[in-house]
Amino acid sequence: MRYTRKILGVAVALVVGAAIQLAAQAPSAARSGTPTTRPRIMRSEGSSITTYYDPASVERGQKEFVSTCGFCHGARANGGESGPDLLRSVLVLDDDHGEKIGQVILNGRPDKGMPKFAMTQEQITDIANFLHESIKAAASRGTYRILNIVTGDPKAGEAYFNGAGKCNTCHSVAGDLKGIGAKYDPVALQDKFLMPRQFRRRGPMQSVPSKASVTVTVTLPSGQSFTGRLDHIDDFNVALTDSNGEYHSFSRNNDIPRVEIHDPLKAHSDMLTKYTDVDIHNLTAYLVTLK
Repeated sequence: MRYTRKILGVAVALVVGAAIQLAAQAPSAARSGTPTTRPRIMRSEGSSITTYYDPASVERGQKEFVSTCGFCHGARANGGESGPDLLRSVLVLDDDHGEKIGQVILNGRPDKGMPKFAMTQEQITDIANFLHESIKAAASRGTYRILNIVTGDPKAGEAYFNGAGKCNTCHSVAGDLKGIGAKYDPVALQDKFLMPRQFRRRGPMQSVPSKASVTVTVTLPSGQSFTGRLDHIDDFNVALTDSNGEYHSFSRNNDIPRVEIHDPLKAHSDMLTKYTDVDIHNLTAYLVTLK
């Protein structure tokens, strides 16, 4: 009995000593100024565990994603002109704290036409949190209700349309936009000017209209040139389909051959880095009035 008590006493002393040591280390870590990242919070709801991501991080991640990745993957990450639906991506679903997503962002996927991006760990974490929060929202879409998004000022939206936004240089409320407010609900209308290619897919039944297609002209050193719909481009290759339906692929070495891309919707992608939330809401409120 005495021997057993002695062993128990030593064990308790070791546990207490370890606890004291950890307690002593905690304040020093806090004093060191080392940032602590808390990308998500786990909460128990009944018999399940629900993950909540830091709203500020999700908001930053959304803005970063839309400006950097949105034109390929869509503003909601559910697929765009050339990028796949990330909300169904196995890699994203298996990601933890941006570890797998970060590798793709930093290294790119040249074989699939995705360039690499120089981002900080915080930016990667924010994008990962946005994607995971979007997946959670998609899984709960049966109970999700879109609130009224027409909260802007139509007059301010009209001024932006004809002024800073320069929308009237390409569009006319008496021409291509006539009655657009009656054709689409506010959510679809907002998607139309933020991501005009978001829901379009290549294929025999859902081909992108020629007037909206991205075209490319490839000029060889010999002077011979080829023009057609852009099928693929990265740092190493460029491919196109010409007006006769013939497919052409070329290897790239820096600026050889010369490649000129013509995107009729480039103005929309350029605006993604310039819009403020106020601009978007005001412009939506104005377009809704175009009955």
